Amino acid sequence: MPIIRPSRDEDIAAITAIYTHHVLHGTATFELEPPSPADMQARRAEVLARGLPWLVAEDQGQVLGYAYCNWFRPRPAYRFTAEDSIYLAPQASGQGIGRALLTELVTAAERAGMRKMIAVIGDSANAASIGLHRACGFTPVGVLTSSGWKFGRWLDTVLMEKALGRGNSTAPDGPSHP
Repeated sequence: MPIIRPSRDEDIAAITAIYTHHVLHGTATFELEPPSPADMQARRAEVLARGLPWLVAEDQGQVLGYAYCNWFRPRPAYRFTAEDSIYLAPQASGQGIGRALLTELVTAAERAGMRKMIAVIGDSANAASIGLHRACGFTPVGVLTSSGWKFGRWLDTVLMEKALGRGNSTAPDGPSHP
């Protein structure tokens, strides 16, 4: 089984290649043009600057997938609610790597003070991602029908959520205002 570890700068080429595959061939992301390695590096830097995790699954020096979370929305009031993203290299599907990444991501997000994780899953036919999130304790909260247009067809967006740590049972740690 691969190891799950924090991402490093030298992982950006592999991360970009994995994501490019999903942009060009999949419906899990609604991006239409693959971002450059510089774009991916900037995205990673934003996540890390917020004290949030960006993880990779590595086996024998090869990055097989990655997962990260970022604020669900950019406004500061959302700073305790994170949206997860998980992408695997095509050859890594069906091996439990996604589950290992998501499990560790949830743990790392809790350590970072997150209280809720939101899954925004592209394509209601994405049974693998929906099943993965359900297996990791996420519950469905809704479907935005026909919310994306890719590959000449309308795609739904599935929303799932999971309470983290103490959830909404107490105020978050730190100041009440950013």
